[in-house]
Amino acid sequence: MTDQQFTDPAQRAPEIDDCPTVDSCARVLADAFAREPAVSWICGGSSATRANWFAATLRADATLPGSRRYTLTGDGGRPIAAAILTPPGAALSPAAQAQWGARTLARCGPRAVQRTLRYLQITEAGAPEGAWTLEFIGVDPGAVGRGAGRRLLDRLLADTSATAGVFLTTADPGNVALYQHFGFVTLRHVSVGPLNVATMLRRRTSNP
Repeated sequence: MTDQQFTDPAQRAPEIDDCPTVDSCARVLADAFAREPAVSWICGGSSATRANWFAATLRADATLPGSRRYTLTGDGGRPIAAAILTPPGAALSPAAQAQWGARTLARCGPRAVQRTLRYLQITEAGAPEGAWTLEFIGVDPGAVGRGAGRRLLDRLLADTSATAGVFLTTADPGNVALYQHFGFVTLRHVSVGPLNVATMLRRRTSNP
């Protein structure tokens, strides 16, 4: 699941942090995904539910060995964009799955648990073996138009050397052309509830 707010050229160059806290990423992404179709389907219209869902989900992702988090900071050092990348073959341990389920059930309700699992079961089945997964990338709504998301995506793609490339899913049709601009190709479309989800892959370039 990804966000489209990274289309405009940068007016200034934010600082990239490749070791941000889980909480700082969760706060940015909860705001960035306020209108994203998949997150809205999972969390409904509640900002509190969305914030709690991101907090629980990113804590779970952080338990995966080799997972990566990135933020860009704007004026005053405040994060204005965030991205989450997980390595090939990554799978939560039973303990991490249980903790995610308990947190999400308690703070977001059973619908969020059920719909998250349904989304992942359908979309992740098409992930190529050996590919990294771009779980999330988003820009704070107040920082849209500064090129922050574009720079963040450029950085994480440059950092990723997996032969099979980088895999992502998006339930927003407007994102497809944007990711194609960065070299992603559409693998297939799948239906998840009311969502039409595109699965996409960017293969590794010839450059090291």
